[in-house]
Amino acid sequence: MRIRVRRAAAAVGMLTATALVAAACGAGGDRGGDASGGDGAGDTTGVTDDTVTIGGHFPLTGVAAPGYSEIPSGHQAYYDFVNAAGGVHGRQIEWIVEDDGYNPTNTSTVTEKLVLQDQIFAMVAGLGTPPHNAVIDYLNDEQVPDLFVSSGSLQWGDDPEANPWTFGWQTDYESEGKIIGQYVAENMPDAKVGLFLQDDDFGEDGEKGVRQFLNDDQIVSVQRYTSGNTEVGPQIAALQASGADVVLGFTVPSYTALSQLAGMTLGYHPQWFYSNVGSDPALVGGLLARFSEGRVEGASALDGTLTTEYLPGIDQTDNPWIQLFTRVWEEYGNGQPLTNYRLYGMSQAYTFVQTLMAAGEDLTRESVVEALQERGGDFEGPALAPFRYSADSHMGISGMAVSRIEGAGGEYLTPILVTDIGDAPIEPESSGSGEDAPPENGIPEAP
Repeated sequence: MRIRVRRAAAAVGMLTATALVAAACGAGGDRGGDASGGDGAGDTTGVTDDTVTIGGHFPLTGVAAPGYSEIPSGHQAYYDFVNAAGGVHGRQIEWIVEDDGYNPTNTSTVTEKLVLQDQIFAMVAGLGTPPHNAVIDYLNDEQVPDLFVSSGSLQWGDDPEANPWTFGWQTDYESEGKIIGQYVAENMPDAKVGLFLQDDDFGEDGEKGVRQFLNDDQIVSVQRYTSGNTEVGPQIAALQASGADVVLGFTVPSYTALSQLAGMTLGYHPQWFYSNVGSDPALVGGLLARFSEGRVEGASALDGTLTTEYLPGIDQTDNPWIQLFTRVWEEYGNGQPLTNYRLYGMSQAYTFVQTLMAAGEDLTRESVVEALQERGGDFEGPALAPFRYSADSHMGISGMAVSRIEGAGGEYLTPILVTDIGDAPIEPESSGSGEDAPPENGIPEAP
């Protein structure tokens, strides 16, 4: 079974009369209860005795496609691995991927198709802050489980009452900003700090966390970019003119590469410190080579750059999770290279399979939400820190470590640190979550 991909351009205007009727009535299935379990039998849309059908929206094309377009293939490889072993409670996982090009208008169109036409059981790992922001209300209104959004925006998990069907997955950007801000405050107390931020929740949440530890006297310049506008030279020049000797970037990979190239052109070489989102050295190195027309080559362009990590990477070949996912990819990866983005997809897929296991044989949309709220905080997996899932929080991974990039990997500079949004303290991780190992068969067990 392969990923069923549909392009956003082909989706526009294709809703059938049947789908339009469904839109008026609510997407099929038995609406037997609310997200907390409610009354009645529950909603089994997308579930048969033999299959469970899920979907996701990703930028398979466009400015955000590098790296991010690889994530769904990681999901598919792990689902193929699980399906070959009999599936989950006897059900095969069917995975439909739609290309939204990182365009919120397209995201709305393809999401309506997934919900109304494809009758998915759940949206899984929909990618991007601006794209997913366009559909979070729709998915919650339609009572579709909206699981493990591929973004660290606070809105995926900080208010379960407002969005009871949505769950984050990765470390949120505010918590990451706090960990970055504390590291700079403690290790570079005299630095002049510049911020280079994506102009949306990604940059805003990261800045909010950073400013809990760095004040206006130390932050000498704040520059923002808009996704889609690839001219960032003026912002990097403004950072240089401010005297910033440390630049904190909350950027997607393309804009990490663009900021690096602009800095090289200007002869500006601060200590760069990028959010985990935009710091994959292999991908950024490849983008630099492309954007510079070959003048800059290789992942070594990021050597010495600081970043954060909440998952093990492909360079950590002794890690049991990397060994599992390497084995899965060798069998189901269609000969493509294993990347950190494909590892990210397999890691999310592992969490989704664990959720199905916890929800039980009588699978409903309500039982998935209940399983995450009641058991998700104890889920094991490759993440370095525990999940924060409960009835009061749908936030994902609770922490990360600061690292320095060297070659294709990195060196940890701190222990794994955990925190939460707001004024929650930052503390060393003590549960041993980062030492979890997968079951021998590579498939999570039912609780």
